[in-house]
This record gives sequence, C-alpha cells and structure tokens, in this order.
Amino acid sequence: MTVETAGSRDRIALWCVPVADLGGVARHVLDAARAGIPGWRVVVLCPEGPLAEALRGMGAPVVTGPVSPADGTAAAVRTIRRTLQRLRPDLLHTHLAFADLAGVAAATGLRSGRGERIHLVSTEHGISGVRGYYQSGDLQARVKAGAHRARLLRTDRVIAVSDSTAAQVAAQWGSGQKLTVIRNGVDAPQPAPQPREGLRVLSLARLAPEKNIDQLMQAFAHVAREHPEARLTIAGRGLEEGALRTLAYSLHLEDRIDFPGHVDAGEALRSHDVVVQLSAWENLSYTLLDAVAHGLGVVATDVGGNGEIVPERCLVTAEEARSPEAVAARIIEQGSDLAARPGPAAHALTVAGMTAAIADVYREVAA
Repeated sequence: MTVETAGSRDRIALWCVPVADLGGVARHVLDAARAGIPGWRVVVLCPEGPLAEALRGMGAPVVTGPVSPADGTAAAVRTIRRTLQRLRPDLLHTHLAFADLAGVAAATGLRSGRGERIHLVSTEHGISGVRGYYQSGDLQARVKAGAHRARLLRTDRVIAVSDSTAAQVAAQWGSGQKLTVIRNGVDAPQPAPQPREGLRVLSLARLAPEKNIDQLMQAFAHVAREHPEARLTIAGRGLEEGALRTLAYSLHLEDRIDFPGHVDAGEALRSHDVVVQLSAWENLSYTLLDAVAHGLGVVATDVGGNGEIVPERCLVTAEEARSPEAVAARIIEQGSDLAARPGPAAHALTVAGMTAAIADVYREVAA
C-alpha cells in the first residue's frame, strides 16, 4: 500500500472508492477532487490504476491498496482499517455497495484525530431496480440486502445520486430518514456548443449486455436506409465488442458504424448530434447529463434516473426499445428537430453545487 499524506490537521474525509478504471464513479470522484469539498480535506483510497494516476496528476491526496471486489472483503477491510488508523480522519465516505460493507467493518472501534468516533457516509451510484442486474441470484441478493440493512444502523447518512436510486435504497435496504439525494453535478461546456440538425448518432457506454447496444444497431439500420448520411459511433470497450462488430457486418453497415474504443467524451459529444442509451437500468447517467449540457438529442430507456434528466419525449419504454422502428423514429426526430431535444434538466447541479451539497451533509453528521 502506498500513501500520499493529507498534510495539515484540517477536517479530513477519507473517500473509499473500490474502482481503478475511469468510469462514471471515477468521474464523480475526479470532479469532486478538482472542485473540493468546502471546509474539508479529501483523501481518496482506491486501487492502483487510471483513477489513482488521474488523482495524482491533479495533485489530489491519494492512498492506493487492495480495496476492490477482486481483492476480496477481508483484504479490503484490512486496507481500509490501516488507512483509517494512519490518517485518523473525521469521516469515512464510501462509494458503491462493496466499499459500504467493508468500510463499516473497518471503522468499528476507531477514533478520529479529534478523539471522536469516525462518522460514516455512503454514496450509492448503482442500485438497480432490475432483479439480477448486479447479483447472480435471489439468494445472493437477499444476503446482500440483509447485510446492508445491518450496516445502515451504523451509517450516519446515505447519499443517493437520483430520486430513483433513493427509492431503490429505501425499498431494498430501508434507510429511512438517513437518506439524502445529491445528483451528479455537470458544468456547462465552454464555449457553449451550437446545436445543429444531423444524424451522427453516438453510444458512449461499456460494451456490455445490459447496455442493449445491439438494439441500437438494429434501429440504426432503419435510420440508415432512410438517411444515407447517417453514421453511428459505438464508443467504449467491453466483452460485447466482438459480437457487436459481427452484427455490424451482418447488417451490412460496417462502413457506417465506427468502433473507436475509448474516446474523450467531450470531443465525442461535440462531434455528434444524438446520444442513444437503451440500458436496462441507469441511476443518473453522466452520458445523458453531458448530452443535455451539449445540446444534443437524446433517446433513452425510461428506467432509473433517466426521466430526471430528459423529458418524456426523449424516452422509450422497454417494449419500445425492442422495436427497431420505434427507436429509429425517435432518433430521426431528435436529430432533425431541435425543438424536440431536451432542455436543461429540472434538478441539474453544477459540480460546485454538488460538492457544496456534500459539505452540507458532512456538517450535519459531524457537527
């Protein structure tokens, strides 16, 4: 385990983040580290990898060690406990369910540098309302739910990234009055983009079965038949890449569908017109938040927090998502009619607004 220390004895929050790669949770962490939590010194504990490298690059305090699910619960608990004993923070803030459970176990009986108990906060980024989305079976899901109900008795506050996520936490774990919704914050791009009509379609997601990118490709085949100028970019990596490339050939669209792998999200959004996301579940998608901020058209399934970002005219039901004709019609509408595109999200936060709300929670639980 390597440690870059937190410096002076300000109030310290240790963020335990059990992911190494640069996905949505890492985006949240990097934005918060860049903006800062007012009144607090944040130290991030995560596995070695791209997230840790990015944090170092911005000069943020970071601790690396075995805290991912791949490392196992026992190793994660030991690492978190050693880090807590060394830093003696005022507050432990865990992200994602694995870290929530390991963090509660690790913090038991420990005290902060001020001699107080270490306060516990968790942020839930990925609680699904689809059975089996994260657990392999009902038994595993029931065991995990029981463990979370128990750990919530010792947790000061749970932060959910959307109303939908909050509803799932309450339904599955019963968090009650300890629950606060703080949406992911996104800053408007500068200079402000000028939306334009077009059918440059973008998927910006892991190439995983639950993202239903094959359904998008089937729909795009209908778009392509009517609009020879239309193109589809499937950005990202994942286990489905080979199957999706094969599907592009079977649809005779290999010259109209690009697979660039990982891309700079901002550049990709600036060079496309419509974002399509037909996921089985989303909590509060950064892809959709960014698409709205860039003035793009959006077609997304009406699941999770998607309806908190875009209006009904941008949403399709799960049944409609399986209809290539229905999805194609929405893509064409979003590409060709600027008035049909989503306006600003009703409850949108900037990054500074997000971190200020987190600071409010910290003041409440660690007063």
